[in-house]
Amino acid sequence: MDITILDGGMGQELLARSSEKPTGLWATQVLLDAPGLVEAVHRDYFQAGADIATTNTYAIHRDRLAPFGIEDRFEALHRQACRIAAAVRNEHGSGKVAGSLGPTGWSYRPDLAPPVEKAAEIYAEIARLHAPYVDLILCETMASAAQARGAAMGAKTVDKPLWLSVTVNDEDGTKLRSGEPLTDILPLIEEFNLAALLVNCSVPEAISQAIPLLSDKEIPVGGYANGFTGIADAFKEKGATADRLEKRENLGPGRYADFAEGWVRDGATIVGGCCEVGPAHIRELAGRLNRGKEL
Repeated sequence: MDITILDGGMGQELLARSSEKPTGLWATQVLLDAPGLVEAVHRDYFQAGADIATTNTYAIHRDRLAPFGIEDRFEALHRQACRIAAAVRNEHGSGKVAGSLGPTGWSYRPDLAPPVEKAAEIYAEIARLHAPYVDLILCETMASAAQARGAAMGAKTVDKPLWLSVTVNDEDGTKLRSGEPLTDILPLIEEFNLAALLVNCSVPEAISQAIPLLSDKEIPVGGYANGFTGIADAFKEKGATADRLEKRENLGPGRYADFAEGWVRDGATIVGGCCEVGPAHIRELAGRLNRGKEL
């Protein structure tokens, strides 16, 4: 079985390597202050066995930059992040770059997202900036069917393979964080000719519930969980900083790879990690799956 290994989380890994306190800009702050750290994280993931470098662009939205007076740097930041990822891919000599399009409004808050048509305009602008540098577009952490639709509609304005990833309820992985059934996103596969469908930024137990609902749809599916204890209500407030999230202490590389092997048994062919899942996790995961271990 041919398994694609994603990289792990970018934002939390950058914060762990930075000496600065987190701000509302999250990983964008590190891109501004220490772009060499972004380069180093991409390099470490490739060396750990990842096939994909995900650009550090998840949080680069105009409404996130504006409160800090740097909306005028929107385009430059996207291009910078994409160039860094592409340069490390080229240095590595293999792999692909996925242009990350994160949720509008705020993560895990689909109620704050703009209407579908407006969202499509936002994502189309980002996709056009990414297109010269990336191999595929990854719309990730979409928390409702409408949020996913807006992202996909905008991303399809460029001629790049589109991967769509949604986030599910930590207590019930059969539901999106909006409360809708996970299966409500299935019509988007044909409508937008998706190249892959994934589940991300939820606890691994929830992703284990989600994968079987997607894996018989004749499209590559996958998962990449986070390493949080859960998404604290305090973090759902717009502008909250990442220090309101708690890292899980019982999810080391071996335990995480156990979960990922379960996803592969259930039909996943794309696996990796999200927030708080770092290079050591990806190394363990790639080592197991690339050895062709019977699953």
